[in-house]
Amino acid sequence: MSTASEPAGQAALSICEALLLALHERGLLPEHEIKGVLRDAAATHLGAVGTEVEMAHHRSVADLINAIIAGESSVQRP
Repeated sequence: MSTASEPAGQAALSICEALLLALHERGLLPEHEIKGVLRDAAATHLGAVGTEVEMAHHRSVADLINAIIAGESSVQRP
C-alpha cells in the first residue's frame, strides 16, 4: 500500500475527531452516542473481507478506532 495516502488519512482522522469533539462540547451528541459511532466504525473494519493483507489493514484501522474510544487518541482534548 502506498504511503501517499498516509497524510490524507491522518488529516481525515483529525478532522473527524475535531467534529465529534465539537458536537459533544456543544451538547449536540452525547458521549455514549459518539462512542457508538466509533464502535460501529470499528466493527465495520473487523467484519471486512479481502486478502490477508487487506484484512490486516482493516484490523489495524479497528485497533486505532478502539484506541480512540479508550482515550488514547493523539488529538489533544481541550
